[in-house]
Amino acid sequence: MHVTDVATAEEILPAAKLRSKADPKRVKLLCGNGNRPIAERIAKLMGIPLTDVDARRFADGEVFVQINENIRGRDVFIIQSTNPPAENLIELLVMIDAARRASAARITAVIPYFGYARADRKDRPRVAVTAKLVANLLAAAGIDRALTVDLHASQIQGFFDIPTDHLYGSMVFHQWFADHGLDNYVVVAPDVGSIKITRAFAKKLGLPLAIVDKRRPMANQVEVMNVIGEVDGKHIVMVDDMIDTAGTITNAAYALKECGAADIHACGTHAVLSGEAMDRIARSPIEELLVTDTIDLSKKDLPDNIRVLSVAPLITEAIARISNEDSLSSLFGNFM
Repeated sequence: MHVTDVATAEEILPAAKLRSKADPKRVKLLCGNGNRPIAERIAKLMGIPLTDVDARRFADGEVFVQINENIRGRDVFIIQSTNPPAENLIELLVMIDAARRASAARITAVIPYFGYARADRKDRPRVAVTAKLVANLLAAAGIDRALTVDLHASQIQGFFDIPTDHLYGSMVFHQWFADHGLDNYVVVAPDVGSIKITRAFAKKLGLPLAIVDKRRPMANQVEVMNVIGEVDGKHIVMVDDMIDTAGTITNAAYALKECGAADIHACGTHAVLSGEAMDRIARSPIEELLVTDTIDLSKKDLPDNIRVLSVAPLITEAIARISNEDSLSSLFGNFM
């Protein structure tokens, strides 16, 4: 497993944009068990220790949370990804309630990975719009603001009736590829759903765009149809927001190889990596897959062609700006 733990925010964001520093006497950082490693990186970058929180389970599995420090009147940021198991979401809700009852001045839910985002519309009879349900639950629990990274669909921001800031993990990947050279590269969307973010990524790097057209016969299965664009002899960068079963991105890689691609690199913000995903990636023609630490991967035995980059500096800067009531617009780059 390759982990690039970014030590300073300057490595991702231009130095001119990194003048925000949160007041350690006013800000409190809390985290549960959903993604403690990224919370620790954020705390280290901010120079603010994580607040002592007892987040554990009763014998029957119910979630118990106790905040062991005074947070009355403080600007509280609760850092928790809501990937499975569902206890991560419940734990976030309970922490929010505990902070509200402890008289926090403001509560911001920092959700590096917003789970249930794929259920964002009623596209078939008798299904739930779970992304809206989760947004309602968070607001009802008592948050004043939400901060998240790469929502599966940007319109999910509108599901929240409170201020919501949507950061783009693509900024991390953009910086990585810009630093490693871009001669003879083409940016490829592995499916139609990722065209918008891929187009913005290609524009930011000044590279041409190609698209892999596919047909999905059933859920979690993909069938690649054809490649639209010039990829023969080119170095490929595929861009997606989420790698779940890895069917989409690995099938796209095989199709690109058949079309004469020289080598294939890929990046996906959220490494869900369920089912046979890691085996598929290991066997695929993808030379290197870049993912981020929005989901805790520290306990997974990742194949050698997966490299983990940290979005902690990006989130750190956003937290500081929110706390100082500064603008976040420059953090969105050209990915909006």
